[in-house]
Amino acid sequence: MRYRNLGKTGLKVSEIGFGGEWLERHDQEESVELIRYAGTKGINIIDCWMPDPKSRDIIGSAIEGNRENWIVQGHIGSTYQNGQYVRTRDMKFVVPAFEDILKRMKTDYIDLGMIHYVDAVEDWNTCMNTDYIKYVHELHDQGVIRHIGLSTHNPRIAKMAVETGFVEMILFSINPAFDMHPATEDLDEMFGEYEKGLAGIDQERAALYRLCEEKEVGITVMKGFFGGRLFDAKTSPFGTAFTPLQCIHYVLTRPGVSSILVGYDTKAQVDEAVAYETAEDEKKDYASVIASAPIHSYSGQCTYCGHCKPCPMNIDIAMVNKFYDLAVQQPEVPESVKSHYEALGVTASACIGCRGCESRCPFDVKVADRMVKTAELFGC
Repeated sequence: MRYRNLGKTGLKVSEIGFGGEWLERHDQEESVELIRYAGTKGINIIDCWMPDPKSRDIIGSAIEGNRENWIVQGHIGSTYQNGQYVRTRDMKFVVPAFEDILKRMKTDYIDLGMIHYVDAVEDWNTCMNTDYIKYVHELHDQGVIRHIGLSTHNPRIAKMAVETGFVEMILFSINPAFDMHPATEDLDEMFGEYEKGLAGIDQERAALYRLCEEKEVGITVMKGFFGGRLFDAKTSPFGTAFTPLQCIHYVLTRPGVSSILVGYDTKAQVDEAVAYETAEDEKKDYASVIASAPIHSYSGQCTYCGHCKPCPMNIDIAMVNKFYDLAVQQPEVPESVKSHYEALGVTASACIGCRGCESRCPFDVKVADRMVKTAELFGC
């Protein structure tokens, strides 16, 4: 298992994480064993947005005696009322629901205290201007939550969260289909029909990923499989099917992403996801699927897929392109981006213009031209 820094939290999270929302569908003992099994495979981050007692008890029992080896995302504002999940900012429900997480997980802290599910500006304003946010900060000041996070499906809300300066990480929905969809306050729209002719990644989402990378706000990912719809050509907006490994690789090549949280029903599904770590490049290749799809194209856009390799000058073209994309959005090149770019060793100025990489690019990116622009931008 490979581990990545979760932004500037100081935490290292497994690239493959555990999304726990299906735990309640199984016998408690079976689900406890499933989490423990995932831990033996190197998975160390688990999300608990679910308010129901059974799911929380399962996670608590699974990590008991091994708490220090798990990074828990616990949500503030996810409550259980009359046997149902209710998202709320009403403190008479928020406080006991969060205290219930601590009790059922048999812990006195949560690693990532999540401002739960904010997709609408009105809800954002409620969160930021009421006792709700005061409670979040109090928990952080007391060390009950080690870091403040936020979950959202809306890139505009995510950008606002990054710009607060106190939100250290974001749980965000990313997959090839969602990335083509403009910002919306209604999650159901993202699972709806995709218009023919919609081409490439939505620039607002691309800008969010670059901003998170620049500001060192880590991203953990939900809905990476588009609810399983990408696995069937009939339900995939691309008109062709992806595999789990291809979806995982797509997510993990987005700037700023630290971990993808996958939902599991069985140990075999854990094995299938963890197999990503040792899979051959051909099995992870999402770019060829997108490029050859009968619907939609990312033409002209670098997706950092790595098809351009190998370079005769040993330039890491995907990383150079990523740092160019990060820098070009700013009035001046950020020093942090420049230092990371220079640390590559072989920079864009080494390009000899052979254009061999362009013949391999599935999206017809004019790589050599970008290398010239990048060398001019960074001065090397």
